Amino acid sequence: MSAALSATSRIALTAWLGLIALQCAWYAWLFPPQQIPLWVALAVAVVPLLLPFLAIRNVRRALLLAGILSLFYFCHGVAESWSSAQERGVALIEVLLTLVLIGALGAGVKRRPKATSG
Repeated sequence: MSAALSATSRIALTAWLGLIALQCAWYAWLFPPQQIPLWVALAVAVVPLLLPFLAIRNVRRALLLAGILSLFYFCHGVAESWSSAQERGVALIEVLLTLVLIGALGAGVKRRPKATSG
């Protein structure tokens, strides 16, 4: 991993790690599943977020993969905030973390300078 990460990459990385921690806390501590085994809930919620670590040598690529995966977690957070008043706070934190991750990735994109006409 590169020692000189940009500020936006550090923000995105923090949001990604926060999303992983949130999933662990959500299903293992705050609202354990009632219908399925805990390990199944954690596997479904956490394992996809761990997959980008396979590309961590290229931090930008790993963050891009985490950002793409976070779209699922955004949808999950929105759905949970509407369907469960009890889990609404945690679901909104999930939505916030995904927005921070995606926003940081968008802000960190290097844009080409505009061509001057004339």
